[in-house]
Amino acid sequence: GAAFGRAMPAFGRAPSFPGSLRHSWCLPLYLISPVFSVCSCSVLKVTAEVGKLLGEEKVDAILCVAGGWAGGSAKAKSLYKNCDLMWKQSVWTSTISSHLATKHLKEGGLLTLTGAQAALSGTPGMIAYGMAKGAVHQLCQSLAGASSGLPSGSAAVAILPVTLDTPANRKSMPDADFSSWTPLEFIAETFYDWITGKDRPSSGSLIQVITTGGKTELVSAAHL
Repeated sequence: GAAFGRAMPAFGRAPSFPGSLRHSWCLPLYLISPVFSVCSCSVLKVTAEVGKLLGEEKVDAILCVAGGWAGGSAKAKSLYKNCDLMWKQSVWTSTISSHLATKHLKEGGLLTLTGAQAALSGTPGMIAYGMAKGAVHQLCQSLAGASSGLPSGSAAVAILPVTLDTPANRKSMPDADFSSWTPLEFIAETFYDWITGKDRPSSGSLIQVITTGGKTELVSAAHL
């Protein structure tokens, strides 16, 4: 999540990036702070702090790129701990982002959430991770409904990567096939396209991000 978050504002500072979008491009940095200490008071604090930061201003996009991974079956001693951690890292951050979108997103704006391609089916070896990401998928589809609370014409879209090419992943899996990992720059460029209206999926879409032989494609998943 941290490397992913850093990639977004870095791309947003590129000379070709429209100045009018730079403020919203940096907003994800404010959304990953409560990952390990989520409680009702911290959630309210994040909501209030973002409200103070933006005031009456509306943003073009809110990009939730927080997340993490934990393995283990239902038999694992770490099951309870990992379920709590995964819920905080993926579900709570997505929930906070969604609520902020109802308050601060422009009409026609974009909210992105981060799911996982693996969670489209059972994940017996990583119960906590699959359960949390599955909840993010459901949240994204719920936000597409007319009564979800999102601004008129806005879209909620979840990306479902397989493996992202981050320093942490390279360190933990040094012998893996990196040509099947998705570069963070590709995700940033995809978000830019969607924010500016190019090839933006319909609201509620679950978009698989699949990289093979160094080439990445976006594949829509069937709704649950």
